[in-house]
Amino acid sequence: MKIIGTGSALPSLVVTNDMLSEFLDTNHEWIYTRTGISQRRIISDESLVELSVSACKRALEDANLDAGDIDFLICSNVVNHYVTPGLSCVIQGDIEAKCPCIDLNSACSGFIYALSVANAFLNTGNVKNILIVCADELSKIVDWNARDTSILFGDGAAAMIVTRGNNLKSMHLSTTSAVEPLHYQRELESTPYSKKEAFTPLVMNGKDVYKMAVTASIQDINAVMHEANVSQKEVSFYLLHQANVRIMETIREYLGEKEEKFPKNIHKYGNTSSASIPLLIDEMNKNGQLKDGDLLVMSAFGAGFSSGACVMEW
Repeated sequence: MKIIGTGSALPSLVVTNDMLSEFLDTNHEWIYTRTGISQRRIISDESLVELSVSACKRALEDANLDAGDIDFLICSNVVNHYVTPGLSCVIQGDIEAKCPCIDLNSACSGFIYALSVANAFLNTGNVKNILIVCADELSKIVDWNARDTSILFGDGAAAMIVTRGNNLKSMHLSTTSAVEPLHYQRELESTPYSKKEAFTPLVMNGKDVYKMAVTASIQDINAVMHEANVSQKEVSFYLLHQANVRIMETIREYLGEKEEKFPKNIHKYGNTSSASIPLLIDEMNKNGQLKDGDLLVMSAFGAGFSSGACVMEW
């Protein structure tokens, strides 16, 4: 498997930390020192579908392909207005693709899981080009009266096209069932036979999530580098899920690596769930930071508790 195109799209509304301090008991310094976030993009007039379609079209343009060239579409998504059909079906129609498509929900680690699924399909030999789109509007599931979660997340979409190739060197996925530290329950309709359950916004225990994220990421990174027989000096960049700068710094310090090997955009976009790594890759691709032969170690972690990592050559 190899990457041949990237694209992304973000809401037009920029919400700064100072803007949040107008209705939350917080300030820029408190947020930035704890998270590394200065601002985030929040959906206002746009829709997640519109952002997803734009990201896909940009990835197609970057790959010099048409929608008709796509053989399979995988959408990583947690939050959108549709329960059914899947968001992938909506996107498929809007970009005028004709391929089969599926939705995948592995929370913030969804991009790595989507890569693994795409690689499995490519290895069957029945498909050539796969479009992966990661899109979420997490702003719709947090309590905007609570600073512990509302300050963390941003909305956005990022897309990537992968095809047959030998650039994927290793892949490792892991899941340890841990629901309580990070979860969100959708409000369902009542029936004549059951009481309607109480609805609560996103629940997150930051300390537990921090410990699980750091532990899982380090284990996953070590596993994929060992499997790929890759040394740290060979790695060009470590592309981590942009969840919290403290998590990323702890991982970097454990590995003893230089800061320049850990590019970040969390300060601009916050935590964009599974879109964060492909969004970072698209920025680096369009800015000319990625060169042929660069070795990338990607690592993501999220609710579940699920995590995954891979080694891929650019």
